[in-house]
Amino acid sequence: MLFPRFSFWLPALAVGTLLSACCGPSQYNYHYVPGKTAVVNRGRAVAPESAPPRVKAAIAAANKIAGLPYRRGGGHARLCDSAYDCSGATSFVLREAGLLQAPIPSTSFRRYGQGGKGDWITVYARRGHVFLVLAGLRFDTGYGGGAKGPKWTTLSRPVNGCVLRHPEGL
Repeated sequence: MLFPRFSFWLPALAVGTLLSACCGPSQYNYHYVPGKTAVVNRGRAVAPESAPPRVKAAIAAANKIAGLPYRRGGGHARLCDSAYDCSGATSFVLREAGLLQAPIPSTSFRRYGQGGKGDWITVYARRGHVFLVLAGLRFDTGYGGGAKGPKWTTLSRPVNGCVLRHPEGL
């Protein structure tokens, strides 16, 4: 339990409510909104027409590496790599969209941009893992079955411990 000193007077339901209020949602769920949400077609995302240019650029960048294998440290030493880890893939997408200067590790994304969920781009970062939601669609290197590596998915996933961040204005 995260608050062991207070467990004698703080019921479990109150702890859950407190955690969701201070730490954000506990689950990412894909929810299609016409005109606002990207869709997946044959493993590639299609940006909504109304998306800002940087969001379209980020989706195009993610499409370039979608389907590549996972490799620890991939995407950090070389701008264009043959495999990516979670932070390498996230860094690549944001760099290609002009939203990041150089690759950073997953923990550093906990301080990226501005706090909270973005209107178009949200970074979900925790110690040891990071993934993106671009126009409502998750771009992740794991969780949800199949081979590890950068890919688009509409599958839900838990986000316990994640800090939500977003680029300014997006």
